[in-house]
Amino acid sequence: MGKPLQIVVTGASGFVAKNLRKYLSKSNIHLISISRKNFKTLKNETKIISATYTERSLLPKIANSDALIHLVGIGRQSSTTSYDSINAVLTKHMVNLAKKARIRKLVFMSGLGVLPNSSTEYFISKFKAESHVRDSKIDFTIFRPSYIVGKDDLFTKYLKKCIEKKIVQIPGSGKYLIQPVYVDDVTKLLLNSVKEERFSNKTIDLVGPDIISFKRYVKLFLNNSKTKISNMDLEKAYNLAIRNPKFDYSVDDLNVLVGNFTGDHKKLCNLSDEGFQSVIQLLKTGALL
Repeated sequence: MGKPLQIVVTGASGFVAKNLRKYLSKSNIHLISISRKNFKTLKNETKIISATYTERSLLPKIANSDALIHLVGIGRQSSTTSYDSINAVLTKHMVNLAKKARIRKLVFMSGLGVLPNSSTEYFISKFKAESHVRDSKIDFTIFRPSYIVGKDDLFTKYLKKCIEKKIVQIPGSGKYLIQPVYVDDVTKLLLNSVKEERFSNKTIDLVGPDIISFKRYVKLFLNNSKTKISNMDLEKAYNLAIRNPKFDYSVDDLNVLVGNFTGDHKKLCNLSDEGFQSVIQLLKTGALL
């Protein structure tokens, strides 16, 4: 019997990473989890708190690990934290660190809609990050996810607050399409991408089986509650997103929604050989509430 896998997970306190860590811990995999923030340690897990992800503090601890799953990223920038500094520059730093640590596999979470001709800062930063991963000469898998949903993702938390306030605002018509994927399916895929050669050096759309309008998603989530749905003029939504950092939607949230980005779920199924949970069915049963 061989020794258990050792996997490094960055962004350990984030939504996807929390769910992934629980899954890997139950799978008897040794985890080295890194975050800027403190977090509760799981079975088979080594915790590292690092504000700057410096080489000196990390390299001896992650050396010769089987894989690095890099989940650090931001979807909203500010005057102090830019997309480029986190999504691109930090990814480049972690790729270089993986080389020095002789890690054999890189798994990176990008974004659905990222293309070489991307024109928005968010997508540009993710494409730069993808390029760093591909150029590393380390075996890689890049996932481009749509909305990853579960009981504690940011969008679900937002909608739960809307139910408490009894109103949810939808920018524009809400007819733009999304292709959400369930977080439990994502965690299985992330582990499989480390263990199975068929994921080697591939860039994959990470999307669920259902393509659904944003407005219908919200209606299903509300599950016949008395919460009112209000359509906000899209120009007004962009104006608020530009002027008010506390507005529910950032400029790039709106760009992603209006972009109508969908992916090839059939291709994902053929590659992964796994079944995927219908998010529509989860919404209808209230499983995400």
